[in-house]
Amino acid sequence: MAANPSSLRGSTAAPRKSKASATPAVAGAGTFYDGDTYVVDESYNLLLRRLHASVLRHIEARMQPLDLTAMQWGPLMLLAAGKGNTAAALSRLSEIDTGAMTRMLDRLESKGLIARQRSKEDRRIVYLELTEEGRKAAAAVPHVISEVLNLHLQGFTSEEFTLLMGFLRRMLANGSA
Repeated sequence: MAANPSSLRGSTAAPRKSKASATPAVAGAGTFYDGDTYVVDESYNLLLRRLHASVLRHIEARMQPLDLTAMQWGPLMLLAAGKGNTAAALSRLSEIDTGAMTRMLDRLESKGLIARQRSKEDRRIVYLELTEEGRKAAAAVPHVISEVLNLHLQGFTSEEFTLLMGFLRRMLANGSA
């Protein structure tokens, strides 16, 4: 039995469908928002922002024993996964400007979680690596994140979770097209 997508909305009313739209509909797609009748409380964008804020609040609280902020665990995880080893790479992958990333890396270094090594071949490049303490912290992070994500998914069936993830991926793809 397929899950009803409207059951994923919780208690918030669905956006009104209207005949006219401020944004033309894509062929074969529905038009769900209209500039003349738009109500901010019915915006999926607002719901996603509120959800994101809630997730970050819970992560922040659970990261306190690790002495990490919600923003600091991302670069740690990228370093642990070998997906970036310079400030520029981490900045690009995290979609954070380089100045903010440098300040965050300064804090992680002062906590003893990362170390910087200047390249012997090109002195302009500074490589980043996790310290032993950084590896321990990075190993704990997925457990914290999983706990918080599962908290927000309480009451969902596996089928609803699969539908939700599919909807979110499709929306991302629509925005990237």
